[in-house]
Amino acid sequence: MKNRAIRNIAILGSIAIAGIISVQIYWINQALNLQQKQFQEDVFISLRRVAERISEYNKMDFPVANPVKQISSDYYIVNIREAIDANILELYLRNEFGKMNIQTDYEYAIYDCSSEKMVYGEYVSFQKNKSKISVGDLPKYDEFIYYFGVNFPKQTSYLMAGNKLWVFFSCLLLLTVLFFVYALNIILRQKRLSELQKDFINNMTHEFKTPISTILIASDALLQDEQIKKEKNLSNYSQIIKEQNERLNRQVEKVLQVAEIERGSIELKKEEISLHESIRSIVNSVNLKIKKRGGSVKTNLIATDDIIDCDKLHLTNILYNIIDNSLKYTSAKPKIFIETSEMERFLCLKVSDNGIGIAQEHILEVKKKFYRVPTGRIHNVKGFGLGLYYVNQVCKAHHWQWNIKSKIGEGTSILFEIKR
Repeated sequence: MKNRAIRNIAILGSIAIAGIISVQIYWINQALNLQQKQFQEDVFISLRRVAERISEYNKMDFPVANPVKQISSDYYIVNIREAIDANILELYLRNEFGKMNIQTDYEYAIYDCSSEKMVYGEYVSFQKNKSKISVGDLPKYDEFIYYFGVNFPKQTSYLMAGNKLWVFFSCLLLLTVLFFVYALNIILRQKRLSELQKDFINNMTHEFKTPISTILIASDALLQDEQIKKEKNLSNYSQIIKEQNERLNRQVEKVLQVAEIERGSIELKKEEISLHESIRSIVNSVNLKIKKRGGSVKTNLIATDDIIDCDKLHLTNILYNIIDNSLKYTSAKPKIFIETSEMERFLCLKVSDNGIGIAQEHILEVKKKFYRVPTGRIHNVKGFGLGLYYVNQVCKAHHWQWNIKSKIGEGTSILFEIKR
């Protein structure tokens, strides 16, 4: 994944999460405000009824129009303008709060004008199996003479408990944010490791190019030396050096080509070429090698229009890779069959062999980088697992479709659908 794509994901994800969090906070705040407003109205109604019932109990008129005054968000005072019986007050508070379904802890106290203090307080708890807690000093209110105060110390937690669904979604959102941050961190870490790996491979392969070229020049010089030609063993050794050097060079080139494709820096140099001519040229170059193994390569090129628009170098490389795999993964005498045919919008190219085959569970995996199919009893197969990965990348660049059909012990067929 490119740096720009990761940066865009991070920016868009951050914007989306910030928007969701803002909306969530807004609605939670709205819900809490609405519930707090409803709670305050219920408290006002309950305390007014308590004041009315105390006046009725004392058989006195109730001249106060608005007896309830809110001092703070959780503290209220009620003006009675007459003496208050503490036992009657607690009974009325319990009854009226129960009618309004107010089930949060509260504490109350009565103002004593003689001592100018809030006296006889009680803490009423709705929690089960919990002893009563002595009330603290509730603040006085100097404008009234006979009044009592009620405080709700757990009002905030009570209101929050009424918004359990919002709290649940907030926790879920928090987990989502944490997961996004964790996933982004993993992506960035994997990206750094991938870049380090690519840099290492590129540097390593480029460093190999110079000694490979030097060895090639030296081996050619040895093979052309007249004294070396006279010595059969020396000539054979020189030929081995050249062959193995060429093999190493092909592997290095393959790694470099894959690296270029992954960086997106590869440029396809498309041109109109004859597919049949390219196939014949490749067959001629590998025919001697196949015959040394006692095998054969045959063609059936029946497509009438074989002109395609592609990068000739990469087309040649993918065909060499497939033929090379056919040779490597064949325990018997290799038999390779190359054929072409036509469809309405495609030119079909099929390469078949009599190799050991690929199990169904490995067919999709072989297109991945560095993946190599277990070869069973064949232990001399060498490679990096880049051949079919390179084929897959080149086909993607050309917008070609290709698939693999194979059975264990019966060989493998690779079919290309080349767009005209």
